[in-house]
Amino acid sequence: MTKDVIALTPKMPDTWALLAGLYAGGPGLSVDTGHDGAVVQLCAADGRPLVSLEAPLLVQVPGEAERLLGGQVTPPDGPFWWTEARASTAAPEAERLAGSVAGRLTTLLGGTAWPPGAASTEVVPVAEDASDAGVSARPAAGGAHPTVDVLTESTAVVMCDRPVIALTAWLSHILRAAVESRRALQIVTPPGVRLSLPLRTALTGAPNRWVVKDPDCGYYDGLSGAVLRWQDGTFAPARDASGEAVVSEAFTAPALTSERQLIVAFRTVHNADENLVLGHALSAAWEALTGAAPAGWGTAEPINLPWSARQLTDLARERAPEPTQLLAVGDPARPALAGLRVSRVERGVAADATLTLGYGADEAPPLDAIEPLARVLAGSHGLTHMLVTLRRGRRDLAVPAHFEAPPIPVSYTLGAEGVRSAGLAHAGRPPLAVRPVRLGPAAGPALYYPLGDGTDAATWPMLEKLTAHLEGPGAPLG
Repeated sequence: MTKDVIALTPKMPDTWALLAGLYAGGPGLSVDTGHDGAVVQLCAADGRPLVSLEAPLLVQVPGEAERLLGGQVTPPDGPFWWTEARASTAAPEAERLAGSVAGRLTTLLGGTAWPPGAASTEVVPVAEDASDAGVSARPAAGGAHPTVDVLTESTAVVMCDRPVIALTAWLSHILRAAVESRRALQIVTPPGVRLSLPLRTALTGAPNRWVVKDPDCGYYDGLSGAVLRWQDGTFAPARDASGEAVVSEAFTAPALTSERQLIVAFRTVHNADENLVLGHALSAAWEALTGAAPAGWGTAEPINLPWSARQLTDLARERAPEPTQLLAVGDPARPALAGLRVSRVERGVAADATLTLGYGADEAPPLDAIEPLARVLAGSHGLTHMLVTLRRGRRDLAVPAHFEAPPIPVSYTLGAEGVRSAGLAHAGRPPLAVRPVRLGPAAGPALYYPLGDGTDAATWPMLEKLTAHLEGPGAPLG
């Protein structure tokens, strides 16, 4: 299992500090770079990759270290630099070497390292050749990212062991490379590890998998529960005598929780002009449901930039006409994460947002704020549709490797354009015991359909009937 050591320092690791860290293995090691200098790799004399050092990242958003590394870590006060050292599985001394690299950085620059106790400043002797250590070299074949542990014709396998496996910049790069090379990304973790919500979203759908080690069944899929076997260069479901997939008992074991998650998914469409500023609709939703604006945004985790609608708009413009995937996070006191996808559509620029908020057993989700939010988004932000659901799930929004009940619909909102397409009379009379609420001007209203309080799964058939009814005349619901 690849081991990561992370240095959290109040000062930027400059060239001299990085050189001091890279001398942790003595002068006999060599240094290589890759991916436009974003990765520095410490290698043995025979070419074995030992430690991959990622480019330092300035984190300016409070709470990110605690969210991703757990309560054992105490980051420096204020903005800090996050530097990851990933130890290769190719050599037994690599983990100690990664700890020495991180320890030398924190000794020179201050701060702390994760995991606790991993950092040191000792020189770690490295065997001169692979045969001395009883291991074989694991080169980055086929242009793979140096932190890929196994690369086959069909699959890139990454082994991780952290409290929360996040959608980091290096993991995002591996995922993009896997898609481009028509490979699956499969992340292997020990039991007890969780995924961040953005990574769970990115891994949705086979052949990408979260592979969890299990003492009873060997391996299982942490998102579907299917028992897995290594077959033909990839992890694939094991089958019983009748050809059906087998589900792990560890996945189905009851894990009752009274914590809940409120999920608000909506699309807004805007004119593609020079005055467009994206992110205002997401910020409005955040303020309506938490009382504060988002704390930060970024393209990967840890989410590192202070919230700025103008800056995220500039990034989306630079990447146009290609779509842009962004992340946002809230104040640590109210767990909230959002994904935002910006893309060009026929009518302009679409922004698809999914905002998820966590609530403890003694906290009530603000369901009474949903209708006013729908009114604001429909009236001022070009809302096309919004679905709000509620589920039982962890307050911290981390994804565990066991079954979680699906969310239950609370409400659906159809924007004014969709109402016009469906016809106001038709859209206002769904085949349900639901009376929609008109939002906005009488001549061109949006419609808000209350479905329940998120506790009755029977609202799913209600939602299906509603959307089938609205789509009947050909109204595009997105």
